[in-house]
This record gives sequence, C-alpha cells and structure tokens, in this order.
Amino acid sequence: MIDNRSMPASAVIPVLSYPDVEKASRWLCEAFGFEARLMIGTHRAQLGFGDGAVVVTELKGGERIEARTAKPFAVMVRVEDVDAHHRRAARHGAAILGPPTSYPYGERQYSCRDLGGHDWTFSQSIVDVAPEDWGGIAIGN
Repeated sequence: MIDNRSMPASAVIPVLSYPDVEKASRWLCEAFGFEARLMIGTHRAQLGFGDGAVVVTELKGGERIEARTAKPFAVMVRVEDVDAHHRRAARHGAAILGPPTSYPYGERQYSCRDLGGHDWTFSQSIVDVAPEDWGGIAIGN
C-alpha cells in the first residue's frame, strides 16, 4: 500500500460526526488521549492513538455535511485496489453511494451501505500528498 501523508496509516478508520469538530477533537484528545494529526478547515480532523486513528467530521442540523454518508458514524477502510473492491461490493449487493473517485489529497475512494444500513468508505492511496498542498494543516508527527 502506498504511504500518503494526508491519510492515517491505519487499515480501518472509524468516522465519527459531531456538531463542533474542533470542540470534539479537543475533548477526545484531552479525555481519551488521542493526538491531533490533521485539521481540514473546521469540518474534519484526523486524530491518532498509537497505530490507530479516528476521523472526526461535522454534523450540521443533525445531518452530516456529506450527502453520501447520512449517519453519525461510518467506517473507512484502506484497500489496495479500490476499483476492484467496488466491483466486488456491488456484485454482492452493497448499495453504492458514490463511485470510485480520485481526490486531490491523494486518495481514490468510494462509499457504500451494507445490508444492515451501515455506511462504509473504501480508500486507496494513489499518491503521497502533503496536507498543505490541498488545504489541510498537519499538526502532529
């Protein structure tokens, strides 16, 4: 798997939504010992804990800003080949919420919903990109 400074190295990454990303991130760091890794505006943060990570995203009016994921909790999983994974998930009946798309932060991702209604984003690092190159702010490590 390609390393990408704009993405946590963890293979499985919980995505939690809160009304105030900065407040929630600060609280998670203070209360649980997470360390801020990356801030993306005021709507997203990456926090690290040992070799694990969590992404904090913004809830707005009870709904997540990103239409592709309407739940306050989702899971992100890093994979070697997101296009092959997308085909496999679709073949097995996953509800595809967004097709594989390449993003300026060096990831190719797609989102889907499983048979229990849980939202998932699968992500493949396609290039190593410094967070500052696309508007992120690296904080730790």
